[in-house]
Amino acid sequence: MPETGPLTRSMDKQFEKLFAMMAEMRAVQEEMKAGQEEMRIAQSGLEQKMEAGQEEMRSGQGRMEKGQEEMKGLIDEIKGEVERKIDEVEEKVQMKVEDVKSEVKEKIEEVEHKVQGKIGEIERRLSELEDRPFSF
Repeated sequence: MPETGPLTRSMDKQFEKLFAMMAEMRAVQEEMKAGQEEMRIAQSGLEQKMEAGQEEMRSGQGRMEKGQEEMKGLIDEIKGEVERKIDEVEEKVQMKVEDVKSEVKEKIEEVEHKVQGKIGEIERRLSELEDRPFSF
């Protein structure tokens, strides 16, 4: 092999360093590609989990809305029942009030009749007393 000069040997060493650096850069690039692929896979998994979570949230929201509608229906039903009971009680109270009024009216008429009887009796006695002569 022919002898090379010092300049060529120096350049050869520089090229060797350059080639070593390039090989190292390729290795780093391969590692970066592998890391990026891992990140893509992880991101895809996260996206799937996020989508599943969002779907679960939508489903939960739907169940919650359905529950609220059922609750509203029950509340309306209970309100209706309460109003019916109130109407029933009011009707019974009104009937009792009418019964009491009727009884009171009967008692008043009975008392008036008795009072008129007593007044008639007192007037009769008074008339008898007026018709009698005074005898002392």
